[in-house]
Amino acid sequence: MTHSDDRSLVHAAYEDRARLADPATAAAVERTIAALDAGALRVASPPADPDGAWIVHSWIKEAVLLYFGLRQMAPIASGPFEYHDKIPLKSGFAAAGVRVVPPAALRYGAFVERGAVLMPSYVNIGAWVGSGTMVDTWATVGSCAQIGRDVHLSGGVGIGGVLEPPGATPVIVEDGAFIGSRCIVVEGVRVGREAVLGAGVVLAASTRIIDVSGAAPVEQRGVVPPRSVVIPGSVPKAFPAGTYHVPVALIIGRRTASTDQKTSLNQALRDFDVQV
Repeated sequence: MTHSDDRSLVHAAYEDRARLADPATAAAVERTIAALDAGALRVASPPADPDGAWIVHSWIKEAVLLYFGLRQMAPIASGPFEYHDKIPLKSGFAAAGVRVVPPAALRYGAFVERGAVLMPSYVNIGAWVGSGTMVDTWATVGSCAQIGRDVHLSGGVGIGGVLEPPGATPVIVEDGAFIGSRCIVVEGVRVGREAVLGAGVVLAASTRIIDVSGAAPVEQRGVVPPRSVVIPGSVPKAFPAGTYHVPVALIIGRRTASTDQKTSLNQALRDFDVQV
């Protein structure tokens, strides 16, 4: 069977869940998740042109959703830890060349490239994590999130999962980005390559991302441009009960060409006279 054959079976079952009773359909779902786990498939593919659009493979997300319907709750033992869940834990890290520090947990169906490091953290099904990336302590990588190579997700970072609707773009953090402590990135936001988010930045689909580095503010939503340096900010907003400040993200500049992509978050922010 080819991926094209499996795609047809998966999509038909997503439209009619009764088809999951068919062994051939169930096998197609299982093969799709196994291919995700091995890195042979991914939920979203990066563009050939760095400035192009990512391609979302909605049928693969449909397979992830169907997989939950196929699985039954069962105990899962991992050393001294016991879990009770439908999805088994990922394994084989020594052969894969991935460092995983206890008690980090990765669900089956996630893929992590050789050379990545995972401190005590969590990576959900359908996620993709690139080589050279550090997922730091208590960071979470949600379902189907795409984390590039040489990324640093600092302590407590929350990368949201996006499963439904299947065609929705997952959260994407591109190569070389540095995400500061306790940042939250959800609802399909894309952080461009080598961007730097200062501690505590919150990015959702509706968050205003305001470039204040020029003579006039430039506003966008959903995408942090490559090499941007971003800090938390706020703007006043009128409500019936009064005017209050709501959070925004402020682009205060760009990383210079001489800045190595592994430059620390502290240094990148100090370049713009931001206290850290």
